[in-house]
Amino acid sequence: MKVKSMSQTRYTKTLIIGSGPAGYTAAVYASRAMLAPILVQGIEPGGQLTTTTEVENWPGDTEVQGPDLMSRMEAHAGAMGTEVISDIILDIDLHKRPFTAKGDSGTVYSADSVILATGARAKWLGLPSEQRFKGFGVSACATCDGFFYRGEELVIVGGGNTAVEEALFLTNFASKVTLIHRRDELRAEKILQDRLFKNPKIETVWFHEVLEILGTDTPLGVEATRLKNVKTGEITDVPCKGVFIAIGHAPASELVNNVLETHNGGYVKVEAGTTRTSIPGVFAAGDLTDHVYRQAVTSAAMGCMAALDAEKFLAGNN
Repeated sequence: MKVKSMSQTRYTKTLIIGSGPAGYTAAVYASRAMLAPILVQGIEPGGQLTTTTEVENWPGDTEVQGPDLMSRMEAHAGAMGTEVISDIILDIDLHKRPFTAKGDSGTVYSADSVILATGARAKWLGLPSEQRFKGFGVSACATCDGFFYRGEELVIVGGGNTAVEEALFLTNFASKVTLIHRRDELRAEKILQDRLFKNPKIETVWFHEVLEILGTDTPLGVEATRLKNVKTGEITDVPCKGVFIAIGHAPASELVNNVLETHNGGYVKVEAGTTRTSIPGVFAAGDLTDHVYRQAVTSAAMGCMAALDAEKFLAGNN
């Protein structure tokens, strides 16, 4: 059951922050352990998978729709007894137990253990023109916005799995997709690269970086992407109506950056083979900790581990 939080103080044995595969799986196992967890969904209920149309190779499903999968996981957590709350944690105090977290709703959550499952979010290029056209031709989610560009020429920036997957997805709508990459080799899995290179709608531009996104003010919209050859310095403009940024993700660790030990650019560090962080009673799971695998199934597995670790911790600290 989803409950809209009101201004109050709530106590739970286990507070779960985040609602992706890690958070909901942690909720299922924490409920099963009779910990009566509260899960606070955060700014993006369901996490990154809610902006993904097709999730491939989720165990038991050759292919499943991301929003459908997350809806089922939320329902599963609720059916097991988790209280799912629509709120955003703005601040958390992990210096003493019980830990306390303040929600945007005004609610203060008090907990004997905390499972952090806040995931990761898209990185941006950091260009002023990118910021200017964000939402008006610039996007970090092809599955969210590709539909609006039927018959148009599009640009996608990146070289990993996400960039290739989104380039392929955009061919469902676009007349042409140009993939821009700084190197001459993609980091994406071989099977995805094969699909990309065989698709007649996709052109790959190697050794180029985006200098600027060009467009109009009235109406606000993208007209072209200005590129620079990183070897020769030559400048070229690629006509397009949309630019999709797919250069990776950064961990959503702002709540705990100065409190918990982190590494590799902000990922929360956990003890090898566990989900234990540098503070006893605080556990972390999913993309928040994982800079290597970053898969829905590994996030879910870590959510299970976090709940079991929390159960063990609470049993030893009653």
